[in-house]
Parts: sequence; C-alpha cells; structure tokens
Amino acid sequence: MVAFNPRTVARRALIAVVFNTVLALGISAIKGDHFAPTLLYSQLIGLSIWAGIDGGRYLLSPGGWPGVRPMAALVVVAVFAGYAFGLAAGNALLGRPLLSSANNLPGATVGFLLMSLALGAFGAYFFTSREMLAIARLEQEEAQRQASEARLRLLESQLEPHMLFNTLANLRALIATDPPRAIQMLDRLNDFLRATLSASRSDARGGQHTLRDEFARLDDYLSLMSMRMGPRLRVCLDLPEVLAPLPVPALLLQPLVENAIRHGLEPSARGGELHVVAQREGDTLCLSVNDNGVGSEAPAHEGFGLTQVRERLQALHGANARLEWHSAPGQGTRARLVLPMPESNATA
Repeated sequence: MVAFNPRTVARRALIAVVFNTVLALGISAIKGDHFAPTLLYSQLIGLSIWAGIDGGRYLLSPGGWPGVRPMAALVVVAVFAGYAFGLAAGNALLGRPLLSSANNLPGATVGFLLMSLALGAFGAYFFTSREMLAIARLEQEEAQRQASEARLRLLESQLEPHMLFNTLANLRALIATDPPRAIQMLDRLNDFLRATLSASRSDARGGQHTLRDEFARLDDYLSLMSMRMGPRLRVCLDLPEVLAPLPVPALLLQPLVENAIRHGLEPSARGGELHVVAQREGDTLCLSVNDNGVGSEAPAHEGFGLTQVRERLQALHGANARLEWHSAPGQGTRARLVLPMPESNATA
C-alpha cells in the first residue's frame, strides 16, 4: 500500500492551480471577460475536478492505478461533479443564482466540459503513471539492496570458516611433525583472529575496511603460511601510502592470496614469491596478486575462493568491477581486481 504523501499532494495541487490560472488568462483574453471572476471560477472548478480524480483514485486503489475502466468512470464523474460544484460555489461567492453559468465561464459549456474530460483523463494518467513508476523503481532498488546485503553476508560468513578450516588442517599436520613451530603458528592464528574479529566489530560501513587493514590481515595470514612453508615462501606487499585509506570489501584479497599459495606455490618444490600490489590507474583501483609458481593452462582452480570474489564484485559494483585471471605453466599466475575508485577519494 502506498503511503499518503502530503508533499506529493501539495505539488499536484500547485500544478493544478498554475494550470487553472493559465486557463483563466486564456479565457479572459479570448472572450474579453473580467479576469478576477474568471479566475475564481477556473480555480474552483479545476481544483474540484482535481480533488475528485486524485482523491477518488486513492479511494478506489490505495496501491496506485485502479485500472482503465474504473479510472475512466472516475474521470467522467469527477469532471461533471467538479464542474457543477465549482460553478455553484463560484455563484454563491459572487451572489449569483447557483445554477447560472451564462456570465461565469465561456458560453460553450459543453465544449468546456469536453476539454475538462480530456485534460482530466490525461492528468490522471500522467500523474498516476509517474507515481507507479517511482514506486516500482523504489521497490526494485530496495529488493536489490536487500538481496545484495544478504548475499554479501552469506559470502562473508562462508569465506572466514573456509580460510580457518584450511589453517587448522595445516596446524594439525604441523603438530605431529614440529610441535614448537605448531605453537608459534597457533600464536599467529590467535593474532590473526583477534585482529579480524576486532575489525569486523568496529566496522560501521557494511563489511568494508581500509586497504591498510586489508593488507594488515594479509600480512597476518601470510605469517601463518610462512610458519609452515618456511623459506619456500617469499612475500612482498606493496601498498602506496596514498591508497592506504581507501575503503574496500573486507577480506577481498584473502581468497586470491590463498589460491596463489595452494595452487601456485605449494605444488612447486622450490616454492616462490608472492607479490601483492595496489595501484591506481585513472579512475580505477587495481589490486594484483602475482605468484611465480607452477601456473596452469586455464583457471582450473576456480573453486569457492575465486567464485566468491567474482560474486562479491558483481553484487557490489556490477559491470563496473572485474576479476582478471592470467596463468601459464611454469610461469605463475596473476589475479587482478579492477574496482571503481571511491568518489570521496577520486581526487586523492
């Protein structure tokens, strides 16, 4: 049901008043009648017709458009009733007989009524169609917003356990082979979880934090991986200070980094280097995760991690953001996120 909006009703009434005034000016110019009484009749009749159509429409269908036939009948009734009421009210105010019309408006009363019918029908259709279009647009935007938020919350709730379970599996394997390193890894995991939970609780921007925080979480995670892979994992995190305050979706790079380690560097006997870079290119923010691991012929490892990154980008930015994936056997893999630069920082 559409809520009654006084501002919308007032705007329509003002439009009716302006139109009635223009009509009175035209009648006075054509017939040579005095403007003041003509304006009085024009306003009383026009506003009565408008009130009958607009008020009747809300009574017939509070949700919007009542249909062609009910609306057509309403326009006819409102025009005749509004004309009669406005004419009688004008006569009463001017001290004339209630049913007299000879000296009030153009003599062609039938022509005036037909014109009122046409204008009333057009006005009813125009205003109602605009209102219904606006309502439909708001409902669609609200539905999209709720769907996007629900989807993001689901994706984020899936992402964190996914990463955590992989880390715990690695920790379990390390406990049996190297307990001291397992303890160190457990301490790193504790630091990582504390920092991540703290960031999520203090976050007031719907699942976003700064690039500085994003790289800090990556550093925590990569410290965990370094505990297990040792010198086989070499890391370089490149974040220009000017980009550090930019907001990004929380844990957006995490799946790409995890994918690079699991499918690029871990399978390589010599290990390799992981290079994470943030840079600005025009009006876009580019985030790259590069490794010189084993590579592949095609993105065969597009499992949960890469899929959820693509879905989050689609939900947040639609076609304005993308994930580029390039890999070659023996040459490594490059995953590149291209995001629109936040407006508040576009000139930074």
